[in-house]
Amino acid sequence: MVYKDFLPSRDGSGNSLFSLFCMLALLAASGESVAQGSASAGQSKAAVCAACHGADGNSINPMWPSLAGQHAEYLSRQLIAFKAGDREDVLMSSFAAALSDQDIADLTAYFEAQAMAPKGADPEVVAVGEQLYKAGAADRGVPACIACHGPSGKGNPLAGYPAVSGQHATYIVNTLKAYAAGTRRSDAGSNLMMREIASQLSEAEMQAVASYMQGLR
Repeated sequence: MVYKDFLPSRDGSGNSLFSLFCMLALLAASGESVAQGSASAGQSKAAVCAACHGADGNSINPMWPSLAGQHAEYLSRQLIAFKAGDREDVLMSSFAAALSDQDIADLTAYFEAQAMAPKGADPEVVAVGEQLYKAGAADRGVPACIACHGPSGKGNPLAGYPAVSGQHATYIVNTLKAYAAGTRRSDAGSNLMMREIASQLSEAEMQAVASYMQGLR
C-alpha cells in the first residue's frame, strides 16, 4: 500500500517535511544493534515487570502501557533510553539501570511474542479518531497516523514506529501530551515528527484518536 495519499501538505511542503522525518527515523533505527533475545529466558526475567505491565504484557492500569506484541526493536530502544537517561521515569529509569544488553534482548523478545488483549473504542469519539488516524488534518498539515503506524496499527519495526493497536487510550493521550510539551525527547527523528503532530492536536482530538487506536486489532 502507498501511504502518500494520506499525507496532507502545507503549501506543498508537508510531504517533504514528513519524508525528512521518516528518513531520520530510519537512519536512527538502522544504526542500532542489539543482542539476540530469547523469549523463554525473558519470561522468567519479566516477573518483575508484571506488577505494572501484566504477566503477559497486558497491563491492568491504563496509565501503564501494555507491552504485549510490541516490536522488540522498539522496546529495546526505550529501555536503552531509560538506562541512558534520554527518557526519564522514576520507576523505569531505576529498573533499566540494572539491565544488561542480554536482559533487554530477552525481555523484549518475550513481550513481542505475547498477544495484545483486544479492547474497544469509545463510540462517542471513534468517528473523529478514525478521521485523524486515516486522513490527518489537512488544514493544519497534520499527517495521518496510518502512514507510520499502518492501517491496523501494527507499526513499522524497520522504521522504528511502534505498534499502537490495542494500547490503552489513557497511556496514548499521556504520551501525546508529553510529546507536545517536549518532555518526551527520545526516539531520534520520530520524536521531532511526533512533537510537531502532537503540538497541533487539541486534547479532545488526542482523546479521540487514542480511543480509535485502542480499538484497533
